[in-house]
Amino acid sequence: MTLGVEKTKIALVTGGSSGIGFAIACELAAQKNSILLVSNQAAQLQQCKTEIENRYAVQCFILNIDLTLSSSAQQIFDYCTANNLETEILVNNAGMLVFSETAAAAIEKVNAILQLHIYTPTMLCCLFGAEMKSKKRGHILNVSSISSVMPYPGISLYGPTKTYLRYFTRALRSEMKEYQVNVTCLLPGATATALYDPKRINISLAKKLGVMHPSEFVASKAVKALHHRKAECIPGLANKITMWLMPLLPSFIIELINRKTNLLDKGNQSLA
Repeated sequence: MTLGVEKTKIALVTGGSSGIGFAIACELAAQKNSILLVSNQAAQLQQCKTEIENRYAVQCFILNIDLTLSSSAQQIFDYCTANNLETEILVNNAGMLVFSETAAAAIEKVNAILQLHIYTPTMLCCLFGAEMKSKKRGHILNVSSISSVMPYPGISLYGPTKTYLRYFTRALRSEMKEYQVNVTCLLPGATATALYDPKRINISLAKKLGVMHPSEFVASKAVKALHHRKAECIPGLANKITMWLMPLLPSFIIELINRKTNLLDKGNQSLA
């Protein structure tokens, strides 16, 4: 790093090469923020960089890295330091869906989702949060899910890891408020992204019924909530109702549905 050279202020978005992450990056780029996209999708990263720079006339940096590795947060922080980048907005968006009975899930998938939803975003908040605290400015957006209130079969890995992220964000918000750093939690419902298999879910019908939203809609609500320094953002009326109703559902009904419908295709290891 060259002394005396002003740092480039950026918005850092993990999982930024597709879905909600890319949509959030576009929203922030439209507001003339320089962007750093981080994901493990090398080809898509380059395409996204070109699109953002051409459409919004801002700088877009890319970093191809596996966010399920325990060293990834430190590598991202070191990349920013080496390239004189100052993260003013941190968006922890990267995620994965493991739909399976826990005991049937491949161990590598279990490790990956725990690292991706818990360890890596926590470490990024620690590293970049310390910088924001010292400067007394900055924004952090952590992407949880409405499934954070759903301890249901099949998403026994996804939902609870998102629950951690929601409550971690709430506690971090209280800590950072004293230093003028804003922390917001995004809790999207079903969103039309690559997380959902179109062979299992009729995405076009779900969007028409309002139970699934385009990623652009979710991103717009999220960025607006971030700038208004909101604690949480739940895009869509149906999702707000779901967040209130789902915890009231008795466990015996959940168990009955699981037994009678066989949604998990029990015994099918390929689901993991």
